[in-house]
Amino acid sequence: MREVNASALGFSLLFLAGAMNGSFTLPMKFTRKWAWENTWAIWTIFALFVFPLLLAYSTVPQINSAYAQAGAGVVLIVAACGAGWGIAQVLFGLAVEAIGITLTFSVVLGLSAAVGSLIPLARQHSDKILSSAGLAAVSGVALVLIGVSICAVAGRRRETALGATTARTSVARGLVFCVLSGVTAALMNFGLAFGGPILEAAQKNGAPKLWSPNAVFLPLMLAGGLPNLAYCIYLMRKNNTGNRFRESGSGSHWFLAALMAISWFGSTILYGASTTTLGQLGTVLAWPLFMSLIVITAAICGALTGEWKDAGSHPFRIMALGVGVLIVAIFVLGLSSQMR
Repeated sequence: MREVNASALGFSLLFLAGAMNGSFTLPMKFTRKWAWENTWAIWTIFALFVFPLLLAYSTVPQINSAYAQAGAGVVLIVAACGAGWGIAQVLFGLAVEAIGITLTFSVVLGLSAAVGSLIPLARQHSDKILSSAGLAAVSGVALVLIGVSICAVAGRRRETALGATTARTSVARGLVFCVLSGVTAALMNFGLAFGGPILEAAQKNGAPKLWSPNAVFLPLMLAGGLPNLAYCIYLMRKNNTGNRFRESGSGSHWFLAALMAISWFGSTILYGASTTTLGQLGTVLAWPLFMSLIVITAAICGALTGEWKDAGSHPFRIMALGVGVLIVAIFVLGLSSQMR
């Protein structure tokens, strides 16, 4: 009964996390007086520097001692994963410029779901790969890949119907950026999966199990923030957009960027907490579930904000099919959490 209650809590946290992450960019629609790099720079400062520091030191007692107990090697591995994940965000931006948001979103999250789940499974739970739980997890990840692939086709059809063009860029180059971003984006989950010694040390020092991932997220996000901030500064210098922070009537943009950070950071913390409730395969199961819920939420937000209005019914039906496959994947991954 306790395991069932823990799993129910974990899935509740994941659903909330997916909804928050899939919709966190909505405020960006209203930061019209800023360029993308202005909004993203402020988001980075709040989401990857300010909030992680505040939450980690307020929820994890003796956090510095936990890092010392875990060892510098583990902390460096987690930070390296964070830096790689930060680079993934830069590659994501380049991919969006090349082939558009919808296709990039689907390809990157699909690859991230597969890599971020299967490598920890093979590396840390190789004895469970051929078990009922392991086979169900692999099947669920396969369904996630199929679902996001269908969503990618839908996105491409939508862009064609709306007359979007990628003539100015290379589609092949954009797909290379997508693949690199999808693989490196999974490093966030690697950092959490391989940061086990930090989790254990934090819990020994009195941190509640549900909040112990915050000790891992701190070095991971601080390191991930550096490539993000560096890229934004580069774009502001290149595009001469640094002065837009002083644009008249843009005072609300600071609040909107902070709101984005709260939604994204909150979703990440809820995701980390969920992994502690899903048993030994927590990070294996939670990551593809998280990615699926993000795609579903993003698709719903896109429909509600009129992104599919003028694209015709055919692309939307394809997207609905992809979302349906992702829902099936969620059920399969949910069942695998109850298996042994």
